[in-house]
Amino acid sequence: MRIRLFFFRPSCQLLLGTIVAAIISAGLTTTAWSIGFQPVSPDELKMTSDPNAPGAPAIILYRQVDRDDRPKNTHEDVYFRIKIFTEEGRKYADIEIPYSKETEKVINIRARTIKPDGSIVDFDSKIFDKLIVKARGVKYMAKTFTLPDVQAGGIIEYYYTINLSDLYVGYNSHWVVSSELFTKSAKFSLKPYDGQYPPLYMQWTWHSLPPGTPEPKEGGNHVIALEVSNVPPFPTEDYMPPADELKAHVDFIYSEDQFEQDADKYWKKVGKKRNDRLESFIGKRKAMEEAAATIVAPGDSPQVKLEKIYARVQQLRNTSYEAEKTQQEQKREKEKSPGNVEELWKKQYGEGWQLTWLFLGLARAAGFEASGMWVSDRQHYFFHQQTMEGRRLNSNVVVVKLDGKDVFLDPGSAFVPFGMLPWMETGVPGLKLDKDGGSWLQTTLPRAKESQVQHKAELHLTDTGDLEGKLTVTFTGLEAVERRVEERLADDTARKKYLEDEVKASIPAASEVDLTNSPDWRSSTPLVAEFTLKVPGWISGAGRRALLPVGLFSNQEKHVFAHSDRVHPIYVEHSFERVDDISIDLPLGWQIGTLPAPKKENGSIVVYTMQAENNKGTLHLTRILDVDFPLMIGKEYYPALRQFFQVVRTDDEQQVVLQPAGASASK
Repeated sequence: MRIRLFFFRPSCQLLLGTIVAAIISAGLTTTAWSIGFQPVSPDELKMTSDPNAPGAPAIILYRQVDRDDRPKNTHEDVYFRIKIFTEEGRKYADIEIPYSKETEKVINIRARTIKPDGSIVDFDSKIFDKLIVKARGVKYMAKTFTLPDVQAGGIIEYYYTINLSDLYVGYNSHWVVSSELFTKSAKFSLKPYDGQYPPLYMQWTWHSLPPGTPEPKEGGNHVIALEVSNVPPFPTEDYMPPADELKAHVDFIYSEDQFEQDADKYWKKVGKKRNDRLESFIGKRKAMEEAAATIVAPGDSPQVKLEKIYARVQQLRNTSYEAEKTQQEQKREKEKSPGNVEELWKKQYGEGWQLTWLFLGLARAAGFEASGMWVSDRQHYFFHQQTMEGRRLNSNVVVVKLDGKDVFLDPGSAFVPFGMLPWMETGVPGLKLDKDGGSWLQTTLPRAKESQVQHKAELHLTDTGDLEGKLTVTFTGLEAVERRVEERLADDTARKKYLEDEVKASIPAASEVDLTNSPDWRSSTPLVAEFTLKVPGWISGAGRRALLPVGLFSNQEKHVFAHSDRVHPIYVEHSFERVDDISIDLPLGWQIGTLPAPKKENGSIVVYTMQAENNKGTLHLTRILDVDFPLMIGKEYYPALRQFFQVVRTDDEQQVVLQPAGASASK
């Protein structure tokens, strides 16, 4: 990582910190396109491979990204030119342009195919807006389309503009240099923010650029530029750290505070300024004491008091988890953001960060030693204190002394149970605020047993070999939070399908699943879903015996860490536990013959147990997978982890032998 500190620009609309969303317009602007298609190159058409990317099905011949952070003109122009080498490479004709629906608008998409003979086929078909679902439930919006007549030996190229809201500037201003494909050549430019009011400072940092690449430099008209060549392809793996953290990238950092050579001095300034804002917001002691008195009782223990205050704040309407309003809707409502906790309490609703500070005010009024704290979430990047990047402290939590211990709480994060934080705020550094500039603390990591998915099934085996019966799936802790957040805006029909599809995905065979209850999607209690379940043909015959696999809900582990090689460290968003408790009644005339031996595989941070029992003629299966990871482990541990899951898969394929009553059972 390298840092350049010298650039300065004033700004009027971008204010970093907790008040930004209330005062910045989120309007999208329009721009004129500035690049265009390049001439057809005979040499590029003749290419059959690239020595720097042997065996690649395709490469990026040229890429250009021109970003403009200036107000009322904020946009990014993007161009790709891709050479297709093989039939496999034709898949890159399926284009996805990801974007944020709330802060970005993709316009001016142009695309064409250059066939191997040099003839051109312009793209003139429909472009779709799609919700893309990737591995492990990751979702994003994308413009999607498919280029026509793409052949091995040809070239595809396309360009587009992303219009950005002014709100976006300074929060996600960067160049991501790496791509899935090898990049032969690329150019990047940035026109920095140049408002006319209170000063804003900027620096830029770069990470993992190809060896020999000249550093990004400021040129004429204050435009920052970078040229790169021979950028290796970026491999995507399961359970890896955030891709944007690992890829070669350049980040542009805007700050209200002048950057210091000494990071400690910089963070003291940031801490003091944020503490002043916080105390101004929560400094309504009398109002908070009156409010706290309506929540807690004098005889309550400290634990009960804190839990009651937490629950009361979570009951308030949290606008951060509602559907985004259009700019016109916001203007019509003309809602003034509350300036302090007293106004917030009167309104009985607010944004998530405001509700967390309300909790702080109530906790102090109830007699607790409590402090505000800003942490850096780890959803997209990891925090590097030495870069002096104040905007990365982007999530607020409260630290409360309870029985002499620090308890980290964030009731402004919807659905999170008392005593927990959302996963992206766990195990991260944070600045605990005070009048002297604050001190650094690390939030805790939850244990696996705190976030559980439990399958409890009461089934019977039919004469035709089908499994039928009732299934209850209980999600606790962060497993429940994840699903509630993901489906918070969905209707009952979509939520029903979501839960049913998840059960089907956990079973390594075709199944019929029907949700029969109405789960509680609004609280922070365990999320409980009840189903009727049928798995046709779950047993297989072998002579006068029937074989029943023990791993009924094991499908999610079938392909975990299956690749022989590993490039990136292993990273799990949060630890978790899977518990299966299955009872199966046998059809009349059948009995349990041979049971597999109990299994326990202990890999220290991963533990697997499986046991099959004959409970008075009823088959009882218990399976537990405990994944209790630290935040991240090095790739050198991958072979052992891969071997562990190979053993798990083998154990899950063990079978119970069933046989007609009266037949002798082997021991």
